Amino acid sequence: MQRRLSVLLLVLALAAGAGLSSAEEPSIREYRVPAGSHPHDVAPAPDGSVWYTAQNAGALGRLDPATGSTRHISLGPGSSPHGVIVGPDGAPWVTDSGRNAIIRVDPSTEKISVHPLPKERGGANLNTAAFDGRGILWFTGQNGVYGRLDPRTGRIDVFDAPGGRGPYGMAAAPDGSIYYASLAGNHVARIDTATGAATVIDPPTSRQGARRVWSDSKGRIWVSEWKAGKVGAYIPAPGNGGNGASRGIRPGPTRSTWTRRTGSG
Repeated sequence: MQRRLSVLLLVLALAAGAGLSSAEEPSIREYRVPAGSHPHDVAPAPDGSVWYTAQNAGALGRLDPATGSTRHISLGPGSSPHGVIVGPDGAPWVTDSGRNAIIRVDPSTEKISVHPLPKERGGANLNTAAFDGRGILWFTGQNGVYGRLDPRTGRIDVFDAPGGRGPYGMAAAPDGSIYYASLAGNHVARIDTATGAATVIDPPTSRQGARRVWSDSKGRIWVSEWKAGKVGAYIPAPGNGGNGASRGIRPGPTRSTWTRRTGSG
């Protein structure tokens, strides 16, 4: 587990321009992180370093690919960080399931800012996050919720997910719209960022667990279907933008469509 994620750290760092020129052949290099870190998610920083969540250590790690050195920033008592992304402000934002909070770390001072979920929303099991086109951070909680944080005001809104438990992976499309994959619910949903409402995209995935979701540069939504050995692609209909109503998401000849590719495992 640790070995695989070390490789992933390098690949993401190179994608950020930290190692290879376009004329060089790609290569793989592994980096060791402190024992017991259990690194989970990674995010390349604008300066070429790489952030990673050290889940068992309750910390955010920072890797310098040039030297291989790492540094851990404690996220506080009870921390168990899951996801990390770099926001529009250049700072890492962490979904911390242990503290049931969204945490921002200042990349210069390493000061942490904690944004806890409302008390009535305890135990959300926070997973991943993404920023929409308006600079609002959206997040998933595998225990049946998703929500948003306005970094300008600190306000957090939490919504019950359609189908209950399962929201896991999350991604923003180029138009600023937000999608998430429901691991237990076996579907992908699209969030209307204006109202907060989530609409399940029909048809659902293959009943084998939609775990992670990503958008490519053309706005196609790719989802890994856990256990099924498949990758699904959702192609939104023209005009089905980030802040409008969830229109045109049912598949049809001139509307949104699903395609699938079979993988090896």
